[in-house]
Amino acid sequence: MLNEKKLFLLDIDGTVCKGTQLLDGVKSFLEDTKSNGGKCLFITNNATKSVTDYKKLFRQMGLEVEEEDFVTTAVVTAEYLHRHHENETIFVLGTDSFIQELEEKGITVTQDPDNISITCVVVSYDNQLTYQKLENTCKVLTMRDVDYIATNPDLVCPNEFGYIPDCGSICEMIGHAVQRKPRYMGKPDTAIVKFAMKKAGMIKAQALLVGDRLYTDIACGNRAGIDTALVLTGEATKEDVEHSSYRPTYLIDSIAALHREWKTS
Repeated sequence: MLNEKKLFLLDIDGTVCKGTQLLDGVKSFLEDTKSNGGKCLFITNNATKSVTDYKKLFRQMGLEVEEEDFVTTAVVTAEYLHRHHENETIFVLGTDSFIQELEEKGITVTQDPDNISITCVVVSYDNQLTYQKLENTCKVLTMRDVDYIATNPDLVCPNEFGYIPDCGSICEMIGHAVQRKPRYMGKPDTAIVKFAMKKAGMIKAQALLVGDRLYTDIACGNRAGIDTALVLTGEATKEDVEHSSYRPTYLIDSIAALHREWKTS
């Protein structure tokens, strides 16, 4: 039942906002959740922004949030790199903010494809993408026997006018050139949900994952064994649900509608 939920794991793009546009009902939902002893954590596959960037963006949209309210794929990626490539050199295709966040977490980063110390390639969504970056990444993956990971499999990212290519599309391009696919760190991999639940100190029965994509958000919740709510403010439609193997626990128009259902359940 919705009224038993105390931890809301909220996707950001297409669920909470589109670009810099806050979606209707989000602010009141966050305030009501907090006043009733619940907690909202924002979990996102978007690695272009650091948790500091997200705090600034959300506050500009009128939301009272702190850095600890965000769990990004940059956080999960850094954990993977510390486990499997401690004190090694990592080649990264990504934004300056993503690279800075990895470096702040103690990761040694290079963008030089000729660096002989590279043991792993990391690809992320990059709104500063150039053809030279693609060529350099392909060079490392072709010439070296290195680990290959990426932040998230999302093919597109919603914004104010529609959609733009996301990390999954960048990896598709690279894959056609080098015949390799990465291991993805973000949703639908369950690591980000497990990290968030441990951070909040709550159990599966108390959690609800809310998102707009079947193949990342809902798939992640299904794999993690927690309830999910698909909102129709982003990518997925009702018709998509009918043809998908990923089944949300709840199909809801928006965060505003979720708020109403939660209060009356």
